[in-house]
Amino acid sequence: MTFLPQSFPSMAIAIALAGFLTAGSLRADEPAEDPSLQILLVTSGCCHDYDFQAKAMQLAAEKEGLKAVWTVVAQGGKGTRAEIDLYDSPDWAEGFDLVVHNECFAGTKNAEYIRRITSVHHAGVPAVVIHCAMHTYRDADIDDWREFLGVTSRRHEHQAHYGVAVQTPDHPIMQEFPEPYSTPMDELYVIEKVWPHTEVLATSKSQVNGKSHPVIWTNQYGKARVFGTTYGHSKETFQDDEYLALLVRGMQWASQK
Repeated sequence: MTFLPQSFPSMAIAIALAGFLTAGSLRADEPAEDPSLQILLVTSGCCHDYDFQAKAMQLAAEKEGLKAVWTVVAQGGKGTRAEIDLYDSPDWAEGFDLVVHNECFAGTKNAEYIRRITSVHHAGVPAVVIHCAMHTYRDADIDDWREFLGVTSRRHEHQAHYGVAVQTPDHPIMQEFPEPYSTPMDELYVIEKVWPHTEVLATSKSQVNGKSHPVIWTNQYGKARVFGTTYGHSKETFQDDEYLALLVRGMQWASQK
């Protein structure tokens, strides 16, 4: 298993200090509980600057006050097909409070491999799914991954600045989302299907035909909460404070922490 090192010593120090202070308030015979969210970020594949995006998410969590310990798994190279070593074990998500999927492997079709991932989530491991995760396993014949995501998409439209229309302003993920809001340069994913347990939180209109597509949503997949957004293509998007704050609120909602 390949793990990228923690890139921000200040965050690691802050987390360690928080743990020390918590432990110091307990009796000697009481075990200290780590209040930090244990996050597994699975990332790599085609078409994006995943190292930059991983660092941006970690910094955003710190900025928003989310105490988190990140494990970043970047396997599979930069192509469109990969079966990474992480998923060899049936317990691949053990010990994590949340899995963030930000990988892009459209050409991987192995149904058994895909179900090793989705079965763990269906059993209760919450997730955040970002951008090209929606096109990952796109060529597979089975729908398990698409049902897990909460939407089905196989293509996207051109890069542009897209307006975002909030559909559920009272949802905790959207309460602090600005209106009006226009994205940095990003891609609009064409959504073919919204699955039954998906709640659409925001939409954007196609600049080609005017059709609205879900761009932010939640999904209940078995016992797991899933938060998703199709935006997240460009470096500009991962430099946008409102987008990054949205991801952090999605992490908090999905993990219920």
